[in-house]
Amino acid sequence: MGVGPVIIGYDGSRTAQRAIEEGGALLTSHEALIVTVYEPGVAFDLVDLPTMPPAPLDVRAAIEIDRALYDAARHVAREGAQLAEKAGLVAEPLVVADQRTVAETLLRVAKERDAQAVIVGTQRRLGLRDIILGSTARGVIRSAPCPVVVVRAEENAKHAR
Repeated sequence: MGVGPVIIGYDGSRTAQRAIEEGGALLTSHEALIVTVYEPGVAFDLVDLPTMPPAPLDVRAAIEIDRALYDAARHVAREGAQLAEKAGLVAEPLVVADQRTVAETLLRVAKERDAQAVIVGTQRRLGLRDIILGSTARGVIRSAPCPVVVVRAEENAKHAR
């Protein structure tokens, strides 16, 4: 097990909030890195679509949109860090611009920071999908270099009782 912080994936959803709350209850006073992942350059993809007519975006507008995406991700990460502090963790927000999957990004950060654990939430699934974890949780579990805590959506937790 690593000696670095606990890595918590946070996207602002209720399930991610619950993951922070449960993580805080389990790991009070641990250092936590609240990771929000966003994909940079999405607006630039709209500027140069070779099979479509030119988009009504210019490069300046694409830069502004990219900056707005970063600012929104930074806000979400700070919100997650505040929730983690309230849950008893010593938290730091981290925004990561990455074009990989969220799971791959969380795993990369966990390895770089020698994480003690990774905590992720998983969304509610319907019918047969109830037995299948979300793709982020599944990807983290499959390749994590440390223990993984998966927190189910609140609805799923109530039904399991």
